[in-house]
Amino acid sequence: MTIWKSHALRRTAALAAGVLAVLATTTTAVAEPAPAQPAIQAPAPIPLPPEFDAAFYNPPADVVAATDPGGLIAVRQVNVANAGIIPLNVDAWQVSYRSNNTAGQPIPAVATMLKPRGVAPEPRKLLSVQIAEDSLAGYCAPSYALQFLSAATFAGQIVAPAEFLFAQAALQQGWAVVIPDHQGPNSAYAAGPLAGRITLDGIRAATAFEPLGVGAQAPVGMYGYSGGALATQHAAELKQSYAPDLNIVASASGGNGPDLGAALEMANGQATAALVLAAVIGLTREYPYFAEYIDRNIDPLGRALITAKGPLCVQYQSMLLPFVDLKGLLWSTAGDPMRNPAVQRVVEETRLGKTVPDMPMFIWHSRWDEILPLGAANTMVDSYCTDPSAQVQYTRDWASEHIVAEVSGGPAALLWLRDRLNGVPAQSGCSTSDVSSMAAAPGVLPYAGTMLGETVLALFGKPIGS
Repeated sequence: MTIWKSHALRRTAALAAGVLAVLATTTTAVAEPAPAQPAIQAPAPIPLPPEFDAAFYNPPADVVAATDPGGLIAVRQVNVANAGIIPLNVDAWQVSYRSNNTAGQPIPAVATMLKPRGVAPEPRKLLSVQIAEDSLAGYCAPSYALQFLSAATFAGQIVAPAEFLFAQAALQQGWAVVIPDHQGPNSAYAAGPLAGRITLDGIRAATAFEPLGVGAQAPVGMYGYSGGALATQHAAELKQSYAPDLNIVASASGGNGPDLGAALEMANGQATAALVLAAVIGLTREYPYFAEYIDRNIDPLGRALITAKGPLCVQYQSMLLPFVDLKGLLWSTAGDPMRNPAVQRVVEETRLGKTVPDMPMFIWHSRWDEILPLGAANTMVDSYCTDPSAQVQYTRDWASEHIVAEVSGGPAALLWLRDRLNGVPAQSGCSTSDVSSMAAAPGVLPYAGTMLGETVLALFGKPIGS
């Protein structure tokens, strides 16, 4: 072999080695390992409400901003209980994660994650349950209200322990459950798009949290009623644009409030006016232009009500001055304040029915709903069903009002979700039906009986899902 050939071979070998080194470096850069999971903190002896637990609920802004949406910031074990006094035999954690507010800015969010006992096929199915917070203070949020020795139930958060039973029904199926504090760090009640993003990022956090046993490809369902339906439906509409990576296969929502303007018109001067006023207060916490309008035009009685209702959970804030004339609390030179541009803008920005979700939907509503008008729900469904690709099963229940409709319709919704999570295709197109009671649907009463029986056994310490 000549010297020239020897040098050429050495140069070729060196070039090949360099190319391989570059390829190896490039491959390593593309296939970065998953970020390390935060260390899991031990449960506190007595849970603290968010107002006294800023380190977990409000981590430093730079830490939040440096985290991807749905990325985990902190994790701790918790003990959950019915009404804060009857412990449940499940694995439970709280996670702090990053989401985005209405202005697109990073914010911290918190969710409760639950894993049933027993073995489930991998990956474990996941249900995101949006509980109706309907409150204006941090201690009313589900993450605090659902804990053992929490005082929230006795301080007015009566909705969370009631709706927690539907989350327990999901655990009985062997599913994992995530329950987001979807009103965000400022308790922005009724800010639907915010709640939708926090819900979607909570699902991202759940699929990334390894101990839950739910991977990125696991089938995910969503459930919510009333204030929880607001979060659920906004999440369904935002999923394509905000979280296309999620494998959400179905959504069930009842007692929907797709038009907050229609809800205010219905409640004005009626028994539910105080509850809707809380929603107005919640919106001011997320929409600065609306807060400016309210602050500039509210009368002394309205200002006093805002101050008094601010630290209250749903039971007490909704009892504070019912039958109030909501429109009369505002000075308006243009007559009806609903015609003011700021009011019309916030109503439009929070309106549902503008985007058709890319998943099958189970929607139900009481024919006699006294809080959220049936007509607005009809309009939302009609807007979806103008698209031939929409999949909507819509039921109107005649033997109910707002609260009873969740009791009669919730089990039917969970049965429908079970089929979707098990891979049974939903019916194509849209259907609307009027029924005397959803509780009379095939299989609902036996399922509700089993669900109730398992719940009673859990009160005596039976492992849920075993």
